[in-house]
Amino acid sequence: MDIFLKHPLKKHIKLSNQQQLRFLKRLNHLLTNGYPLIEALNSIAWTKPFSNLSKKIIFELKNGASFDQALQKSAFHPSITNYLSFSMSNENLQGNIQRCYKMFEQKLKYSSKFKQAIRYPILLLTIFLPILILLKQLVLPSFIKLYQGIPGSSTILVIAISLIDWLLLLCIITFITVCILALSWQRMKRSISIKRQIRLYTRIPIYRAFLTTQTSFLFATQFSTLIQTGLSFKAILQQMMYQKKHPLIAHYAKLMTTQLREGRQLPTLLSQFDFLDKPISNIFQKDSNTATLKMDLHVYAEGLMEEMETNMLKLITYIQPMFFIIIGCFVLFIYITLMWPMFQLIKTI
Repeated sequence: MDIFLKHPLKKHIKLSNQQQLRFLKRLNHLLTNGYPLIEALNSIAWTKPFSNLSKKIIFELKNGASFDQALQKSAFHPSITNYLSFSMSNENLQGNIQRCYKMFEQKLKYSSKFKQAIRYPILLLTIFLPILILLKQLVLPSFIKLYQGIPGSSTILVIAISLIDWLLLLCIITFITVCILALSWQRMKRSISIKRQIRLYTRIPIYRAFLTTQTSFLFATQFSTLIQTGLSFKAILQQMMYQKKHPLIAHYAKLMTTQLREGRQLPTLLSQFDFLDKPISNIFQKDSNTATLKMDLHVYAEGLMEEMETNMLKLITYIQPMFFIIIGCFVLFIYITLMWPMFQLIKTI
């Protein structure tokens, strides 16, 4: 029986990321077995955790929303809605949902690994900072009084106190600065033109590399998706130009649309953008056949996804050792600071 609401549900509980993943997997399974979208959602509505969600999505779809808009109104993760923003542009909704949930599953997996990797360093840092404060306020001043008669001992302890002061101040300033910059950027980003944002991004080495990989992946994915509709390159770029979820890609599409009207070739245009990898222009230069171009862009996008996964794993494997080495060095320094005057005192006996 078709489930249709005359009014949207007022009470809607937001699903966790894992539940959203389960929902997409179940929807993909039903679509793969030949269910139309509405019937698949009706079937999912029989399951208690997804009942209200499925009804809300059906309501939005029957009131003219696209599938990604219905998910967005149902409080799905931005990574899902952004990826599916072009899914209604062709008939392969099932394929887009399948790729989407696989990408989201990988994102959750590496996010979980990242949280596990930083859990112990954060715990150690949380314990270590109060210990530093206690050392500075109570322990080191007592040792200064104890070792006042030993030449050079007080100087070492004073240096240790100064270093701890500097370390605590650095941690506080770094934390406050990061918070202020993050909040300010979220507010200022909308008022800053995309050209100024690009100039700023090019000056941040690590983020520039990440943004290049991400933009290239999204561009290749979106272009290979839209090319299945039979649209010309100009029409595809025009659709990409008017989407709002990826401003950088929309900006590049606008520039390319303008320059194509002037008679320039697309491979040449693609090679001039800072945040698009050079292999993309090589793919367009090599392939004139639409089917081959679609396949090559899809393979290239999969390669970029694997590259992002590899880089994330490297980052995760480096986090714990770096934290442990830094904290270990400070513990060793404090130990030497406290024990060195004692060694000096033993020599005088």
